Amino acid sequence: MNDQYYTADPTSESKPVPCAFPYRGYGLNFMTDAGVFSKGELDVGSRLLLDALPALSGDVLDIGCGWGAIGVAIAKANKRAKVTMVDVNRRALGLCQENCIRNGVTAEILESDGMAEVLGRKFDAIVTNPPIRAGKQVIYKMFADAAVSLNAGGALYLVIRKQQGAESCMKYLKTLFGEVEKLDKSAGFWVLKATEPKEVDTDEV
Repeated sequence: MNDQYYTADPTSESKPVPCAFPYRGYGLNFMTDAGVFSKGELDVGSRLLLDALPALSGDVLDIGCGWGAIGVAIAKANKRAKVTMVDVNRRALGLCQENCIRNGVTAEILESDGMAEVLGRKFDAIVTNPPIRAGKQVIYKMFADAAVSLNAGGALYLVIRKQQGAESCMKYLKTLFGEVEKLDKSAGFWVLKATEPKEVDTDEV
């Protein structure tokens, strides 16, 4: 694949493909495309992350939202959640807009490199299937930004493949958060929940 999904303007030819999956009693329907992560299907990591999430309410942020699988599913199943979705990929953001309409949900959708456009705001939950191909420095910056962007009692939820650095990721998260736990450990993935942010300087990440 020549195109990386973590890019503002994918150069791959647009080839829209539908995708559908159930989530907590709802049948969800999406449009996906080339140049966006997990074209045509809900990837295993996102499925595990969604299944591990508790009921969410308040302000919820989906970082690296792609075509909207996680953010739309959260908005559909959690009526008390106000969802914001961010991504650097403009094709992904267009799909998010369409997929919100398809599934009858409302969300704020922003073009953002990581959390750049929402820094200074506070969230009750931050959820991400991080763009591993973007590199450790990029995703660790996301985690550090998340740590300073949670309301009291808030949590960061993420999924990462064990062979792509889950153990070192968990170790790093423990430098940012007082509590880090595994919600699920299956299919080669770890779903992690991080709470109780510590005082950190995100400029050092």
